[in-house]
Amino acid sequence: MAFFAVVYGFAVYVFFLATFVYAIGFVGGIAVPKDIDSGSAVPLAEALAVDIALLGLFAVQHSVMARRGFKRWWTRIVPEPVERSTFVLAASAVLALLLWQWRPIAQPVAWSVADPAGRFALQAVFWLGWAMLLVSTFLINHFELFGLRQVLARLSGRPLPEPVFRTPLFYRHVRHPIYLGFILAFWAAPTMTAGHLLFAVATTGYILVGIWFEERDLVALFGDRYRAYRQQVGMLLPWPRKGGGRDAARR
Repeated sequence: MAFFAVVYGFAVYVFFLATFVYAIGFVGGIAVPKDIDSGSAVPLAEALAVDIALLGLFAVQHSVMARRGFKRWWTRIVPEPVERSTFVLAASAVLALLLWQWRPIAQPVAWSVADPAGRFALQAVFWLGWAMLLVSTFLINHFELFGLRQVLARLSGRPLPEPVFRTPLFYRHVRHPIYLGFILAFWAAPTMTAGHLLFAVATTGYILVGIWFEERDLVALFGDRYRAYRQQVGMLLPWPRKGGGRDAARR
């Protein structure tokens, strides 16, 4: 059973990586057969209905499956060592569906930067966002975040350590650098079409809602230590600290 859990965990991780890399190309219009602004034109009402439904499905899946109450119920059905991998599988599948079924809305264009230096600057911010979120996953334990640490612990028979309260690198300046990375990547577009704008607005709105739920869980997990961290460090933008405090809460 433990061996099959490891095989399952690694297969899910490979699927996630493939979907994640494609998503970068999809948002940035880079080296993929179908990006956010390409594909067959459809009536505006159809495009809006399909795209909003896809974004809503993505938001609901993440919001529900990430909650502690759902996890307590879900692990009665799914073995706990593969619970995180199963979440990653579901999230990757919903994202893959969005990438596959997204309907482009090319017009109107919210903005288009013609100046080469301006376009280069926006593209640099785009890649900075992706780099920030990827580095941030390793700062808080990339392999636990995506389920591999759990299945390997099951194979070795060793329990996972309790969550640690700390602030590595970016987390000393913003509480949610992964989400900040997504926002930078989604909004740094030299040409912002209506479809891309819909995607950016909807995902940013979901991120803000998701932060509210996640911070509620973190307060329940870490209590006053996370409350103090929240007072000292900005959510998505850095601000001067009101006091010391080198510790912070991350899972």
